Amino acid sequence: MTLKETIDSHIKSAMLKKESMRLQTLRMVKAKLLEKEVEKRPTKEGMTAEDEMQVLLSSAKMRREAIEEFEKAGRMDLADKERAELEIIQEYLPKQMSPEEVANVVNDLALRLNVQGQKDFGKLMGAAMKELRGNADGKMVQEAVKARLG
Repeated sequence: MTLKETIDSHIKSAMLKKESMRLQTLRMVKAKLLEKEVEKRPTKEGMTAEDEMQVLLSSAKMRREAIEEFEKAGRMDLADKERAELEIIQEYLPKQMSPEEVANVVNDLALRLNVQGQKDFGKLMGAAMKELRGNADGKMVQEAVKARLG
């Protein structure tokens, strides 16, 4: 079952259970998936699992950024709404790694790539993001890379 099919069935379930927040969030995710599908139509490979994951990751990132901004502005009501949407989106993402796990992966990569210092930041960051895609937030990876090189 593809992610789109899974979300369709969960939308139906949310309708039946009258879970308005869940229904609204899943409809938004489905719309983003459809946009990505239309965007990928001209290519031969079509929509891949990685494309689906990218849609979920970007939606989660937008929610995290919105939460941060609403908290700065003192709008806890809106931050709580975004937080609830983020929790629903995260149900469809792989389990996120802890900062310690991310630091361990970054340290292993640094040893394998033989990084020397700040000049190798891009090299290590690129490899870390490729390795941790979908399993860790980009900010957390960046902090681990900075800590390793700093």
